[in-house]
Amino acid sequence: MTKVYVVGVGMTPFGRLLERSVKDLTAEAVNLALGDAGAAIADIGAAYFSNTTQGLLEGQHLVPAQMALRGMGFEGIPMSNVENACASASTAFQHAHMAIKAGVTEVALAVGADKMYHADKARSFEIFDGAWDVHDVDGTLARLAAMGEGVEPDEREDIPDGQRSVFMDVYAAFGKFHMKTFGSTQRQFAAVAAKNHHHSTRNPLSQYQQDYSIDDVLAARTVSWPLTLPMCSPISDGGAAAILCSGDALDRFAEARPVKVHACVLGTGVDRTVEQVDRHITHLTANRAYKAAGLGPRDMSVAEVHDATAIGEVTQTENLGFCAFGEGGRLAERGETAIGGRIPINPSGGLESKGHPIGATGLAQIHELVGQLRGEAGPRQVEGARHAIAENAGGIYGLEESVACITILGR
Repeated sequence: MTKVYVVGVGMTPFGRLLERSVKDLTAEAVNLALGDAGAAIADIGAAYFSNTTQGLLEGQHLVPAQMALRGMGFEGIPMSNVENACASASTAFQHAHMAIKAGVTEVALAVGADKMYHADKARSFEIFDGAWDVHDVDGTLARLAAMGEGVEPDEREDIPDGQRSVFMDVYAAFGKFHMKTFGSTQRQFAAVAAKNHHHSTRNPLSQYQQDYSIDDVLAARTVSWPLTLPMCSPISDGGAAAILCSGDALDRFAEARPVKVHACVLGTGVDRTVEQVDRHITHLTANRAYKAAGLGPRDMSVAEVHDATAIGEVTQTENLGFCAFGEGGRLAERGETAIGGRIPINPSGGLESKGHPIGATGLAQIHELVGQLRGEAGPRQVEGARHAIAENAGGIYGLEESVACITILGR
């Protein structure tokens, strides 16, 4: 069985980078990964490029990989364009992993870059309008409303439509269901956000590096109740990349600090009722990844999860098996998911604070976990990290995400 390793990672700062282009962000991330691996462009046998916004915002609907990479000097090799909503970058990583396992190449590049900021803010939020069934918008909204029925404050003042992503309403519905079903509280969601914002003060690549107390988070402007602004990921610009190789090719990268890929599993959901939380797309995909890796939740030292909102982290903490269903908020409130806690989650600051350039997000998670497993994460280092798990998901189908990708790494 072919073993696969990450030998190089690179990541740009995330933020509002109006002066940077997709090509520029791609080149920076790739060059950092090449330098980290001690590799050259000629070493790369295949490339997988993730991008979700360039078509809508710039008109580059087709062949963005070829446009971004050929100018760097990549020629002749297979290049594939990957779009899988917010899981695009992890899907690019999964394709690179799969190509090496299949013997198509011994060395592959996965890179993602996105620019989401636009002079017309409404255009930026339009990106998300295609991440659900455009032929069943009313049905989707009705299902989401039913999830949260009976859990509303008497008075609320949300940020108006058009000034927020529709996915904040999606996550708000998930949160209200969690509150109604398990007794979770808005304060527990705020504890997740406060923890992630504190983690980001130790990450110089984060979009935001400001500390918040739980009370600060609760006092902030409401986006879509129960979510306040610090509980929600921003739109972002940025890029991230990883270089993977087979075990047989490791000796080409003598200066690398390889990290083993134990599993990388892409999943799609199954029909379920809202009460069947144990059939959630991420839970099923995580179980497949644990089985493929021969590891379990208790073996994980650290995790990066898709906290597009604090509610997302709560549910994914449960889906990954770090606590019972319904206990994710309490776990965070007790401090068990902070650096120094039982299972540190999102030491990078997560999407809420590090940022969320859709096409780069999953590879930014890999960047963080590789650094953790190498012992190179500096002030946010999780002591003794041996195994790590990344969860990246995107879109909405029925009652949950449309796609989920789980990656398990080990030193």
